[in-house]
Amino acid sequence: MYFLYSIAYTLGFILMLPAFLLNRRKYASGFRQRLGNYPVFKHDGRKVIWLHCVSVGETNAARPLVEKLREAFTDHRLIISTTTKTGQELAKKVFADSADAVFYFPFDWKFSVRNALENYKPSLVLLMETEIWPRFIREAKRSGAKAAIVNGRLSERSSRRYSTFPGFISRILAGVDLALMQSENDAERILKSGIDPKKVAVTGNLKFDQTPAESESGLTEMFRRRFGIETDRPLIVAASTHEPEEQYVLESLEGELGHSCRVLIAPRHPERFEYVESLLKSSPYSFVKRSDPESETD
Repeated sequence: MYFLYSIAYTLGFILMLPAFLLNRRKYASGFRQRLGNYPVFKHDGRKVIWLHCVSVGETNAARPLVEKLREAFTDHRLIISTTTKTGQELAKKVFADSADAVFYFPFDWKFSVRNALENYKPSLVLLMETEIWPRFIREAKRSGAKAAIVNGRLSERSSRRYSTFPGFISRILAGVDLALMQSENDAERILKSGIDPKKVAVTGNLKFDQTPAESESGLTEMFRRRFGIETDRPLIVAASTHEPEEQYVLESLEGELGHSCRVLIAPRHPERFEYVESLLKSSPYSFVKRSDPESETD
């Protein structure tokens, strides 16, 4: 079954090549690393914990976890991988003093995964949310590492998809030593996928465990002044938006609502900022960007 998975994965990669070529700036970053070509990691005898975060959301959610890992495993080294460029940039920034290495997660081929594992030699692999990569989990177990899902979640849609290949999914999950899920529903879905019930626990969502960093104190007041936000005027926040959600937000502001409130739009992907700006320019509303020189807007 792993052979068939590798064929399907490779075919999917080939089908994605046109998108890669059209969006080189987005996908080229870390490409060599993802193929298994990593900087040599110098070991010093301490065990290594590998934490994988997909993108910005998982990286932010991992902050309290990283803090606790550093407190609990002072004699271990911590390395962090991401899949996306934005996640990589954020991880290098927020974990600059916590991580011994920040790098891109390998493509799920045997050669790239083995190169990564041989280079970093983790004794424990922590996969944020539900990053179930069959080849990676299998090779991690073969290398002697323990594997755990943390802050795990599994949507109903993903659960139905997994049920199409019950035998294969249960074999993959057999390589997971612990699954710490966000909710009872998530736990129930992963149990239906075939994991050993003894390995599953509900621990809540890490995002709710975050506290503002000292460097973020006063940010709320700064943003209020920066964007002219009054405390007695409603503020609508459209966060982590995807196309065409920004257009829906603007359409919903037609009429009295658009003149009685402020709106803050935060696109999910930075590469869409220019597109969203063009939408705002064609709308009847004035606006200001965070990157603009300080000014106020009505």
